[in-house]
Amino acid sequence: MRLMRLERKYSEATPHHPRVHKVTFMLNDEEHKVVKRYLSKYKISNKSRWYRETILSHILRTLEEDYPTLFKENEMRR
Repeated sequence: MRLMRLERKYSEATPHHPRVHKVTFMLNDEEHKVVKRYLSKYKISNKSRWYRETILSHILRTLEEDYPTLFKENEMRR
């Protein structure tokens, strides 16, 4: 009798940076079509990684732009 191997639904987390927090969101039909088209055009096979990188790069860019400075922008332009 052969023992069936348990199939995992999700890939295993890496030991140094485990991904343990699941995030779920919904798209409407138009948004979904746009995302599918983009993924197909640029041959992106790992949607999860693409969503993660896209969202986090936007967040990091915004945080960098909003970083508090010692002087106001108009004072630095002088």
